[in-house]
Amino acid sequence: MLTQIHATLANTTWLFFLVVGLWGLLRAVRGRGMSSSYLGALVVGEGIYVLQAVLGFILWFGGDRPGRGGIHLLYGIFAIVFLPFLFGVLRGDDSNRGQWVFALATLFLFGVALRLVDTGV
Repeated sequence: MLTQIHATLANTTWLFFLVVGLWGLLRAVRGRGMSSSYLGALVVGEGIYVLQAVLGFILWFGGDRPGRGGIHLLYGIFAIVFLPFLFGVLRGDDSNRGQWVFALATLFLFGVALRLVDTGV
């Protein structure tokens, strides 16, 4: 049951980051800066990754480990720390440049989510 929830949430994760990434690109192309709505979406996305990690650790310590567990764990840790790291580097930059960075970062995290699904099988 928990494995199925983890797998379903994994699909939600890559789809969420694809949508948020495309939304961010649209905002960036239009010359807009970061908005509170977009930042809120980034927080929700971060929360999804954290929830995935909690479920993954419960499965891991319960003995249900993926075939390429080490790589899966490495991608998962990266996915959790990447957005907060970028926010710290940009120091709250809410300009159009910041929008471009976060739009491309969320599209990158979309790719990371797909790799997590691939390594988790």
